[in-house]
Amino acid sequence: MTQSLHINKTYKLYIDGKFLRTESGRYIKWTDPKKNMAINFCRGSRKDFRNAVVTARSAFKAWSGRSAYNRGQIFYRIAEMLESRKEQFKSELILQGFTKKQSEKEVALSINRLVYYAGWADKYQQLFSRVNPVSSPYYNFSSPEPTGVVAVIAPDDSCLLGLLSVFVPAVVGGNTVVVLVSKSFPLCGITFAEVLHSSDVPGGVINIMSGRLVS
Repeated sequence: MTQSLHINKTYKLYIDGKFLRTESGRYIKWTDPKKNMAINFCRGSRKDFRNAVVTARSAFKAWSGRSAYNRGQIFYRIAEMLESRKEQFKSELILQGFTKKQSEKEVALSINRLVYYAGWADKYQQLFSRVNPVSSPYYNFSSPEPTGVVAVIAPDDSCLLGLLSVFVPAVVGGNTVVVLVSKSFPLCGITFAEVLHSSDVPGGVINIMSGRLVS
């Protein structure tokens, strides 16, 4: 008797704090290495990306205007929510080809990475700001400031830890982001949107897309 292929739910885009279907109606089927499960996820279009950028730009003023302490507390909350769902992420990592030991390490490091950057939120400006020497009767200061919307492409070699490592520093610093998850390992990146949805991150600050670089 032929074993049937398990079909999981269709994963949506995460834009403006909402789970949305792609406007193009196109999807990509991802199959695990053992060919036991097929997962459909949205193939985001240029219009989807443009909508995400517009949303991120609208959210930038309020997010960058929050205190660094408040942004840090929000990321501590995200770490707590990831901790509460760590077994799910371990299972997804194993489904994508990781060993049990590798999955445990990946999730533990990901939680630690969130806590690490949450702690930096109200400290990095003090460390990297400076008074510049000038030959004039006034002071000249340099201080890091958020710049706006940052587009981020998740690496293919580390589907959860790598994803967090590239976008969390930008958001902690007051920027908003549009993230394209790994094409090879999309599952954890898309599921992480559910963690964000149940935390205190305002809509539009972190937008998670799936698809291809060339659409």
